[in-house]
Amino acid sequence: MASSSKLVLVMCFMVSAFGIAIGNTLDQEFEITWGDGRAKILNNGDLLTLSLDKISGSGFQSKNEYLFGKIDMQLKLVTGNSAGTVTAYYLSSQGPTHDEIDFEFLGNLSGDPYTLHTNVFSQGKGNRDQQFHLWFDPTADFHTYSITWNPQRIIFYVDGMPIREYKNSESMGVSYPKNQPMRIYSSLWNADDWATRGGLVKTDWSQAPFSASYRNFNANACIPNSPSSCNSNTTTSTNSSWLNEELDNTSQERLKWVQKNYMVYNYCTDSKRFPQGFPADCLQNS
Repeated sequence: MASSSKLVLVMCFMVSAFGIAIGNTLDQEFEITWGDGRAKILNNGDLLTLSLDKISGSGFQSKNEYLFGKIDMQLKLVTGNSAGTVTAYYLSSQGPTHDEIDFEFLGNLSGDPYTLHTNVFSQGKGNRDQQFHLWFDPTADFHTYSITWNPQRIIFYVDGMPIREYKNSESMGVSYPKNQPMRIYSSLWNADDWATRGGLVKTDWSQAPFSASYRNFNANACIPNSPSSCNSNTTTSTNSSWLNEELDNTSQERLKWVQKNYMVYNYCTDSKRFPQGFPADCLQNS
């Protein structure tokens, strides 16, 4: 049996002991972790807001941990002059060898596009960043940002459009996030030492407080130690399809369109950063 097939069977066995999480209200799924009142859950749990002022930002985390799944959240980002601010929305485990899957939205001057920063960490090692501009104004309305994470690949989506695919490269000696359950975290914070034009543009505190909003969370995902099962025998094929999800030809063409027109940085083409040669995972993730 091929090693990739063995991996899928092993992972399917692992997740069969886990439960599935489906979207509830935000107060059921998340807890505010910091910000001294700057984070709020409103509208009977249907809306969550984070705010940032000169004293502090704010943040929240999921009550559950997940090991593989499809995660969706709608976000509306900081409006106006958001330079220096970062809205981070990501999956992460803890510790020096943590795994992590990142969306980070780097603010900019009014009229300039946001930069969407993506990254994947495994066993504490990251440096797998790709950055994009968006084809719409992410501050004018809510848009859906999704992560599909399964044993074979991680796919980043914006409004259902694939923008990045990161494939499992363990056969090349590159670790892949597959063993550590991760929580969802989000925060709005000041990073004007690096976020906008490498730190050249500072946060304009006269525009504070800055605010980002969240709604319509859904996690079609596996929860460790849950009593319900996550395998295909006890869930619908629609609900569990993410476990073997891959991009079909149409989705591959959409991915190429986004990367051709909206990608502004790719670690796999940065020869100055990697003068001794590109990382091994670039062979199938460029």
